[in-house]
Amino acid sequence: MPPPPGCPAHAHHGTGPVPLAAVVGSPDPRAVYRELREKWGSVAQVELEPGVSAWLVMGYREMLTITRQEQLYSRDARNWRDLNEGIVSPHSGLLPMMGWRANVIGADGPEHRRLRKPLDDGIARMDQRRVRREVEALCTELIAAFSERGSADLVNEYATIVPMLSLASLFGLDSVEGRELLDALIALFGSADDSQAGNRTFEQILLDTVRERRRNPTDDMTTVFINHPNLRNEAERLQSIVVMISAGNETVTAWISHTLRLMLTDPRFAARLHGGQLGVDDALDEALWRDPPMNNMPARYALHDTELGGRPIRRGDCLILGLAAANDDPEVRQDGPDEGWGNRSHLAFSAGPHMCPAQVPARLITRTAVQTALHLLPDMRLAVPADELTWRPSPWTRVPVALPTVFSAARVPARVPTGAGA
Repeated sequence: MPPPPGCPAHAHHGTGPVPLAAVVGSPDPRAVYRELREKWGSVAQVELEPGVSAWLVMGYREMLTITRQEQLYSRDARNWRDLNEGIVSPHSGLLPMMGWRANVIGADGPEHRRLRKPLDDGIARMDQRRVRREVEALCTELIAAFSERGSADLVNEYATIVPMLSLASLFGLDSVEGRELLDALIALFGSADDSQAGNRTFEQILLDTVRERRRNPTDDMTTVFINHPNLRNEAERLQSIVVMISAGNETVTAWISHTLRLMLTDPRFAARLHGGQLGVDDALDEALWRDPPMNNMPARYALHDTELGGRPIRRGDCLILGLAAANDDPEVRQDGPDEGWGNRSHLAFSAGPHMCPAQVPARLITRTAVQTALHLLPDMRLAVPADELTWRPSPWTRVPVALPTVFSAARVPARVPTGAGA
């Protein structure tokens, strides 16, 4: 069995591959990725769950190779040999993240481009100024709920709520439905025993919304997807919305959490930010370099026998995109005090045809959440030693279980969104 979440992966004493969830949940994943690189080179064998191994691609160049060569490395999980041969159980907690779905994530080539266009079109139609105003109002309302207390958990009372309620609003869901989606998504991304149940709940809420919008169209993103000519049936419409909300929520939660954590745990970083030497966007990019929202991204599947980073890759092998490890590749990331600030060549959004389509709204929501917290809680500080922070169990995302902070208690008046009803 893998060590429990929070245990360092280098405490793994078995002879088999290191469990990926233990790497992500370790106190210092970068140190573990460096150990793996020293042992394996740029492509290492890891364990996804007991008895199921995969290649973790940690080299920056190798990452560009597998993300750009669709003819050799497919996104379609129906090519996964271990799944086809029954090594991965149909009840596995990995499947909500890794199993094939009729959506843009599981497609290659022309089919991928057909399914990608509704996402690109939907994002292009967003009114960014209105979204920013509504997110700022939401952030202010959340902070107002705890500001007089003088303490808060900035993960569970703030960073996990902001993106989900922002995305739910864009798709025409109310805050109750948004919080139900959030609970289901946390289970889904955990890839553990409750993952499939979380996935079913998540999809059912969105399917009900799709059917309601077909009866009563409104001016929201759900209606945009329902009416898009590239989406041929209800399943494709549903899965397009699933991708937008699931990918957007977990990653933005992690991005907000890590940026705030950096400010609270790295005095030099915080001093440069508060002193005006470092802009908020620079801070956001430094967080992407150090701890990308998806530490590891599933997956690519080899369509032919090949070689990558000196390792023999067999047809049907599963390759995991080690985004955090690739950002730390010594070929691209030097250990300097200011290295990376203002540099956006990181792979936090992946690369190639499947590069994240929602970088603009993700940055907009994250920047607004971070700026609002800095403005309204200027003297916030961590309430526990930094080395006591632990991480939600997941082989993919690295989100703190909690970020307990203290600050001067003060009343923050909640505001009504300026753009509401516009």
